Amino acid sequence: MSLTSHLQELRRKHEALSVEVEEAQRHPGTDGLRIADLKKQKLKLKEEIQRLSQH
Repeated sequence: MSLTSHLQELRRKHEALSVEVEEAQRHPGTDGLRIADLKKQKLKLKEEIQRLSQH
């Protein structure tokens, strides 16, 4: 997998997590730990995207 396609896939996953976080936050019954976990995953992807984009 090329770096470009890998970055595209990471960005796609990051966007999907953004949508999932927004959806979860709209529902008051959603577990706060679940939302926190999604946000951590999203942050890790963002950091990986930034790291790979610098090369």
